[in-house]
This record gives sequence, structure tokens and C-alpha cells, in this order.
Amino acid sequence: MTKESEGKEPLLYYYCIKFALSAYSTLFSIIGLVILCIGIYAEVERQKHRTLEGIFLAPAVVLLLLGITMFAVSFIGMVGSLRDNRTLLKMFFWVLLVIFITEVLLIFTEIIFENKMNAVFHSNIQEGIRHYYDDLDFKNILDFVQEKFSCCGGDEYKDWNVNQYHSCNSSGPLACGVPYTCCIKKRLQLVDIIHVRGCIHAVGLWFKDNFEVTFGIVCTLLLPQVLGLVMARLYWRKLDDIYCRWDTVDFKALEVINFKAVDLTGAGWCLCFPREGGYIPVNVTDDDDDDEEAFIG
Repeated sequence: MTKESEGKEPLLYYYCIKFALSAYSTLFSIIGLVILCIGIYAEVERQKHRTLEGIFLAPAVVLLLLGITMFAVSFIGMVGSLRDNRTLLKMFFWVLLVIFITEVLLIFTEIIFENKMNAVFHSNIQEGIRHYYDDLDFKNILDFVQEKFSCCGGDEYKDWNVNQYHSCNSSGPLACGVPYTCCIKKRLQLVDIIHVRGCIHAVGLWFKDNFEVTFGIVCTLLLPQVLGLVMARLYWRKLDDIYCRWDTVDFKALEVINFKAVDLTGAGWCLCFPREGGYIPVNVTDDDDDDEEAFIG
């Protein structure tokens, strides 16, 4: 194998991992920006009819946090990969690793402490049921879940007693009743029979019964992050290797170098492509001077 081919292979690997990470970060930056825009629009609409303060009960706030996190982390990775900035790459790697570990811990927490987590969900759902007719976002979500999973309320159908309109102490037409989404449908008609099981148990059973779908959802959430971690780590190590091999600059001479006169040919539009030998002139060492004098002599 010639020296020329030996030099091209590491350079090809460098470009492949560089642009793969850049494309990955750019894609998720765009996705994060889209989610952020949707969250801003949803939050503006929510503020017009704001009744609830809880984050769990405000999908717009969840979209805002998700969009900001995705865009910020991905943007750091994109800039770090384009500029060969090891500091930004390390920041991208560690932040993404913390997010990944947090998600894994939440999944295991839900599995191990299922009863306690269900109690947390139940208290939040009850708060939403209490303001069911005041918060359109929560109403749409709960209606969809009750119809999709054939359930009613959080823990059971009696949870609707906390709503002022459905409470048995109310004197209105909805007293001691439930929304129409709790009713059992037969041939597209509602009958006077309702689903009695709670939506927390119904959703949990659905995930357990459809293990393939559950596994697919978890993989869809975690695998892209694993891919980003692997690429960031490989690119980080590759840059360390490049800097170790090409770090031959005499930094004492940087004070007298006119950087405006440096030839940046081949650096690309982003001024981030490496060039063998570097872009800054390297001073000749004393050993090289001695070798040249001995050769002339």
C-alpha cells in the first residue's frame, strides 16, 4: 500500500464521520425547530383560554421544552462537527448522554415503581378532569384516549365525580354522568352503557399486550440518540488523532503572523476543512537548520 493511499483512507473516514454527524445534527435541529414553532403557536392559543398551571396538563409547554432541548443540543453538535470544535463536540456528547441516561432511568422507574407512577398520573388526570370543560387541550387528549382504549377516567369511571358538572352533588343534566367518550358504541350509536375501567390501566395493559409496538416505540426514541453518541465519540477521537499528528505549529510565532495573509485555499465555505501541513506557516527548527548545514557542508 502506497503512502498516498494510506493518507487518503484516514481522510475518507474523517469526511464520512464528519458529514454524517453534520447531517444527523442538522436533521434533528430542523425537527426541533419545527416542534418549537408548533409549541409557540399552541402556547399562544393556550394563553387565550388559560386555566391550568400544571406542565403535565399543558401539551404546549411540553412541546416548547422538547423543541428547545432538541434544537439547542442538535445545533451544538452541528456547529461542533462543521467547525471541528472539540469543546462543542464534547458538550454535545455529554449533554446527549445525560438525556439518554435520564430517559432510560425513567423507563426503569416506570417498570419498577409502576404503582407509585400510576398514582402520580392519577392525581394529574384528576386535576385535568376537574377542569375538563375549561381546558380544550386536555379535553381533546382525554377524549381521544377514552375512545381509543375503551376506558373512562383515570383510575375508574368514578373519577368524573370530581368535575363540578358530573358530580352527583350537582343539579345539572350531567350530574352523576360521564362524557360521551366513555360510552360504549354499537353500530355507530351510543348506548346507555359505559366503560368502567380507568384509562391508566387500559393504556398500561395495551402496552403490555402489544410488546412489539412498545419495543418499537422505545427503540425509536433511544436508537437515534445512541447513533448520535457513537458518531460524536468517533469524530471526537478522530479529531484528537488529527491534532496529535498535525500539531506542529510554533505558537510563539503566532504573535507575529498576519492572519489576513494566511492562504485558506481548500478550507471550504465553512473554513473547517483540514489541510496536511496546516494553514499557518511552521518555523524551521534548529535541528532542521543543523541538518541543512551539514548537508551543504
